Order: sequence, then C-alpha cells, then structure tokens
Amino acid sequence: MDLRELLSIPYLLEAEAVETEPGQWRVRLAYPELPGCTAEASVVEEALRELERRRIELIVRLVEEGKQPPIPRKPLTASDPLWTAQDLGLSDRVATLLGGATGPATRN
Repeated sequence: MDLRELLSIPYLLEAEAVETEPGQWRVRLAYPELPGCTAEASVVEEALRELERRRIELIVRLVEEGKQPPIPRKPLTASDPLWTAQDLGLSDRVATLLGGATGPATRN
C-alpha cells in the first residue's frame, strides 16, 4: 500500500467526556488501533483536529521508518488525505510524500 492508501484507512474512533476537576470537563478522543494516538480538548472539534494531526504524523513516521501501520480494514476510496494534511497545516513534506502540490489548501 502506498502512503495515500494508508492515510485513507478508517480507524475506530473512541470518544469520552472526562472530568478533570469537579465541574471541569474535557473531551478525550482516541484511535485505539493506532498506538498512542489520542487527543484531549475542551471542544470536540479541537480534539478531533489534533487527533487527525497525530494520526497522519504517526502513519507518515512509520512509513519513513520502513514500518507498516496497522491495517484493520480497507482504505476509503473517496478519501483525500492530501487535503486533510494541508487543512491541518502539516508540513510540505507530507504533501510531497503524497505526490501533491505544496502550499496552503483552498476550499471550493
């Protein structure tokens, strides 16, 4: 599988609300099939954005190290990992590895 396919694999998402102090709640998200891939924030959207950033960085790092990330199911055919990486502000290195143009992403 190439990097584009690996970044298009749908992983199970776990979500929970955690009370960090009495009356103080945060959202904790995780892809349990990817070791150490978790994020926590006070707002769901922030936690999901950080979780996606960590998922992409983890998969890219594993590929660069010659290792294969877990592949629990087939990649989604309608996924665009290049757009996601650019939208998250990830480095041009990821875009280059995916074979796409560098620079900020634009939405139509």
